[in-house]
Amino acid sequence: MNEVPWWSSETLWRKTAIWVTAFMAVVLIVLTFDTVRQITAGGERVPAYNVINQKIFYEVNSDRGYQVPRIGETSALFGNELNEADAEALVTLGKLTVQAKNCMNCHTLLGNGAYYAPDLTKAWLDPGWVNEDLREQLMVQFLMDPENNARTFGTGRRMPNLGITEKEAHGIVAFLKWMSSIDTNGFPRGFKPLEQEDGA
Repeated sequence: MNEVPWWSSETLWRKTAIWVTAFMAVVLIVLTFDTVRQITAGGERVPAYNVINQKIFYEVNSDRGYQVPRIGETSALFGNELNEADAEALVTLGKLTVQAKNCMNCHTLLGNGAYYAPDLTKAWLDPGWVNEDLREQLMVQFLMDPENNARTFGTGRRMPNLGITEKEAHGIVAFLKWMSSIDTNGFPRGFKPLEQEDGA
């Protein structure tokens, strides 16, 4: 009777499978905690919610080869400087409204969603808002009444009226401003921001 070589024995491969599975489970746990740390508001790449009280710029980072957000001087949203709790409440209202109105059925946010309508990841800095002074007012007007404030840019696609209230519109604008401050590794590529005055 021939002996089975040690390297092909069932016992060895069973133990190997158990050890590899256990090791990969540990790796997955470590990566999960690291991911949560990376995407939590208040970190290095995802600013705290009260960043909506400041100017947000984009500048090319020559080391990384693409635009990155730069946080500038105070520029309170809707003229009200909010503390961290109030800023978080307003951004959260905007995020929940975006989810409730199912905006990702047409739009993309941070790489998720559809491509029928414009990507909203950097919508706060979209050049279609004309200039910094008019932007907040134009965004709110558009969200509350998109049919009469259409911005189709020749596509013929129009956003339907979703019944967004003024309070919800303010929340969405806060959410979009906060989202534009997130370092997304240059996503979306080729984005050209609204012309901005330097406010570092």
